[in-house]
Parts: sequence; structure tokens; C-alpha cells
Amino acid sequence: MAGEVELVGDDDGVAVFGEPAAVERFLRRAGLLDRAQAFDLARLRGFLQKSASLLEAGSGIVERSGMYLKLTPESAQRLKDAGGLMKTKAKGVSHAMLGETGKSSLKWLQVQDGPASLLTNPAVLSGVGGLLSQMAQQAEAQEMRELLVRIDEKLDAVRRHQRDQILARLNAAVAEIDEAMLLRDGGDPATIWSKVSGLSEGIKRVEESAILALDALADKINGKRKAGQLKKAMREVEREIAIHLVTLARCIELRDTLWVLELDYVMATNPEKLDGHRRQLQKARDRRRAGIFERTALIMTGMDAAGAIVNEQIVLHRPAANTVVTLVNSTAESIESFRRPLGIESSRAPVTVKPWGEAVRDPAQLKTAGKELRDKALVGVGALGAIGLTVATMARSGSKSS
Repeated sequence: MAGEVELVGDDDGVAVFGEPAAVERFLRRAGLLDRAQAFDLARLRGFLQKSASLLEAGSGIVERSGMYLKLTPESAQRLKDAGGLMKTKAKGVSHAMLGETGKSSLKWLQVQDGPASLLTNPAVLSGVGGLLSQMAQQAEAQEMRELLVRIDEKLDAVRRHQRDQILARLNAAVAEIDEAMLLRDGGDPATIWSKVSGLSEGIKRVEESAILALDALADKINGKRKAGQLKKAMREVEREIAIHLVTLARCIELRDTLWVLELDYVMATNPEKLDGHRRQLQKARDRRRAGIFERTALIMTGMDAAGAIVNEQIVLHRPAANTVVTLVNSTAESIESFRRPLGIESSRAPVTVKPWGEAVRDPAQLKTAGKELRDKALVGVGALGAIGLTVATMARSGSKSS
């Protein structure tokens, strides 16, 4: 009926189908129109032609208007409020049909148990599920390209040179994949896939090198207890991490694009295997995300621990503590910006520097300062010696009162 829209979604995104005006109205009322992009159902034509039973159905499906929306926690909640999705026979794919209830209402009819829609056909949903996976890969690749631009703006000449040297290892893969994407419109999927199918291993090797480099950065921080050492280590981490995040982002972008071409090939040559292949690719993506989360979490944990350590040394090392905490927070934000396109959300709270007044009233802080001064055997009546005598006296007073 007029005004009706259909939603089909997986874990990564949702496509909204229907008359163009109804699709636009639905997304606008959900506050999601500006985040949506065109969903090309015409790509199902070749897939549907593989099945005689779907030839007639396919002619109506590919003419529909559709918009794709990558899911974030916020957009997922808005769609849930609008009616939600129900599971289908196509594993990992959900479907809903929603009808407009009124021109001024933001509400839509509840999900129907058996909507009379071609999109409920399991074979059709399998094809739509393949397109959804491709859209998710393309959306992630685009976000990685945008991230690369943002990081590039912050790199100095030295780091740009380092970045270029590392990324040069990917130049051949980039050229082949770019050409394949140009051929995608109108080209033969089997021929296109034959041009790029061997590129994955080289990309993976560069990606693994970047992950190992992140591990090395985590090692720079771990085990250090002195404010001066942590200040030096965090400066090195802050300088180097952007290079490795750029490398990872580029590798992810290329592998996402390869997976789009791989699904084109499966849809064209072996459509009955599409569902299983799509699910296995999703598992591979999930493993990749888990690995990246684990490695970046190690660095984040080490940096936050560094912030906590320098916060115990405020009395003698407040300037170093300020520097360390600033570097910890800025570097953590860079990592979180890299992880967001991968669907990795963070609940991390920024580290704050303990106020000086609070530190000098803290017996533990005074004991730490006194021990350091005794270890250094600071004596004398110069400026540093005077400070040392004062702190040592405060430390003894704090020890007696504790």
C-alpha cells in the first residue's frame, strides 16, 4: 500500500525500501535521513536470474527505491522505537514492514507477522543480505578513508615520510583494487575477482606488522614507574602511534573493498552459497575487530596505568604528570577515533591530574616524595635542597599523622 516501507537489516546496518517519498519520510521522522545512502537493488538482477522461480519476482524487486543506514547504538534504538525487526529464514537477516499511521505522527505500525512482500522470499532475502554485507564493508571503508584524511592533517613532514614508506608496500594492491572497483559497474565479476583474489595475503602482512608495532609501543610504557621515564615513553608513543593507525586503517579499507568484490563473485557464480559465504566473512570481520580491540586495549590500559602512576607523584613531578596525562588523553582519543568505524565503542573516562593542594595533604604522596628524595640523597640549602627539606619534613609529619 502507499506510504508503506519495508526494513531489512543485519547486525551492521538496515535498508529501507518503498516509494521514494515514503522512504524519505520515514528516515526523516526517525532523524536518520542525513546518515542514509542509496541502496542499489538493481545489483540483485543477475543474482535473481540464476533462479527461474525468482525471475518474475525479481523484475519488481529491482525497481524499488532503497536507502541504507549503517547502525550505531543511537540509530539502532531509533529504529527499534519505530517498530523493530523480526528474524527471517535467512540467517542473520531481519525484516519488518511498517505502515504510516498519520502525517504528524512519528510512530509506524508494529511489525506484521506475515507481510505480503517479495522481500520475505528466503532466496530474495539471501540476495539482499549479500548486498547488506557489501554496504557495511563499503561504509566502513569510507569511514576509514575519512579517518586517514583527519590523521594526515596532524602529521608533520617526518611522520608523513614514515607513513609513505610503509604504505608504499600497498601501492600495487591499491592500484589493482581501484581498477577492479572501476570495472565493477558493467564488468564480469569472475574476471574482476581473478585480478584481485591474490592480494589479500600481502595486505594481511602489512596489517600484522602494524599490530606488532602497536605491541611494541605498549611495551614502551609497561613496567615504567618514574614520571620522567613515563613522560619520555608517552612522547614516543604519541609520535609513533598515528603511523600505525594510518597503516591499519588503510589495510582495513582495502580488505573491506576486497570483500565487496568477493561477494560480487559469489553472487554471480555460486548464489546458493551466498548465505554461508556472507556469514563466514562476517565471522572473519568479527575476529579482526576482536584482535584490533585486544591490541589497542593493551595500549589504552598501559596508558591509563601511566596516568595513575604519575598521579601518585604530583608533589615532586607535577609538570611531568601534566604532560603525561595530556599525552595519554590525546593518544587515547586517536585510538578511539580509529575504533569507532569498526563498531568498537568506548566507555573510557579521561584521566585527570590530581590537584596540587590535594596531593600535598595526602600522606601516601608525601611518603613517595620523601622516599625519592632520600634515594637521591638530596641535601643542601640551594633552591632544590630547600624544597627537598620542606617535602621531607612534610613527609615525616604525614607519616606521624597516618
